[in-house]
Amino acid sequence: MRGLGTIINVVAIVLGATLGVLMGNRLPARTRHTVTDALGMVVLVIGALNIASISDSSFRHAVGKSWPLLVVLGALVIGGIIGSLLRIEERVATFGGWLQIKLTRGRVSDSRERFIEGFVSASLLFCIGPLAILGALSDGLGHGINQLVLKSALDMFAAIAFAATLGWGVAVAALPVGIFQGLITVLGVLAGSFLPPSMIAAITATGGILLLGIGLRLLQIKPIPVADLLPSLVVAPIIVGIVSTLHG
Repeated sequence: MRGLGTIINVVAIVLGATLGVLMGNRLPARTRHTVTDALGMVVLVIGALNIASISDSSFRHAVGKSWPLLVVLGALVIGGIIGSLLRIEERVATFGGWLQIKLTRGRVSDSRERFIEGFVSASLLFCIGPLAILGALSDGLGHGINQLVLKSALDMFAAIAFAATLGWGVAVAALPVGIFQGLITVLGVLAGSFLPPSMIAAITATGGILLLGIGLRLLQIKPIPVADLLPSLVVAPIIVGIVSTLHG
């Protein structure tokens, strides 16, 4: 069944968030902050591992040995300009606030900011990882859901850690995950195998840098507007196509 992997992923996030909220209510604030810091450090590690795709052989062969880092940099700059002009970060935060008001039937509580942060951070973390794209594509192409099952397990544990500190906004992040991965699955069904390994490597490396941004946010080092950089995930393969054509 096409789309089953995304359904499992959504259920895992909601389950993990529920467990996290139940656990968080029994944990002191200091412990919850420690858990969030630990998650932030793990996100930094995952981002660094993804950035290693810059050295992918297919990527280097397609654009030239000295170009992969410049391709990723160009994608981030162009994508950041597009995202900031479209005010994606602001719109995502506004959407999170609207959902919070609807779910609380118009009662705006002191937890509003925490709800929004949970929704925004969790949505970004669950959506921009390479497994979200590659797993959904694999599902759509009929290659199985193994990657999304793995992602579901990782997301469930991450949701527990997030929700223990940030609350129910993490559970609502399952909504954009379902929409995002569902669309990619449909795209995989319709378009077939349209992304060469070089473009996948570019997306993975660019996504790794965005994950670093999320890690810095979680560690409260710098509130990087990661959502404004999301268009770079689309720009990256386009630049690879252009450069590889000129290079070839």
